[in-house]
Amino acid sequence: MSKPIFKINAEDIADLVTGMGYCYATNKITVDGHPVGMMYREESDDEDDSGWRFFSGLETQEYFDDEDNTMVFDVNTIANYDTTIIPYLNSPINTELVRVDRSEKFKIIED
Repeated sequence: MSKPIFKINAEDIADLVTGMGYCYATNKITVDGHPVGMMYREESDDEDDSGWRFFSGLETQEYFDDEDNTMVFDVNTIANYDTTIIPYLNSPINTELVRVDRSEKFKIIED
C-alpha cells in the first residue's frame, strides 16, 4: 500500500485532549475526512491503549478485512478530526456510541 495522505497535516494537530493514549481509527476518517459515526471503548491492549476504536460507519466488511485501512493514532489526533467525540472520551470500558443522525451528539448503543 502507498503511504496514505491524511486530511490534517501533523503540524496542524492541536492539543485538545492529552494523556489519553492511543486508539484505532479507519482511513475513512483520517484520509477520506468522514466524521466519526460510531465509536466504542474496549479493554486496553496495554497501558498506553485508551481502548477507543473509531469508525465512520461507512466501512464494509471487505474494507475492515484490509488491515491497511485501520491505523493507530493518539486519541488527540482523532479529536482533531472530529471534536464532537471529546465529551465522550471519559466513558467507561464497554461503551458503544453511535452518532445521532448528522448531529454533534452520540447515543449509547444498548445490548
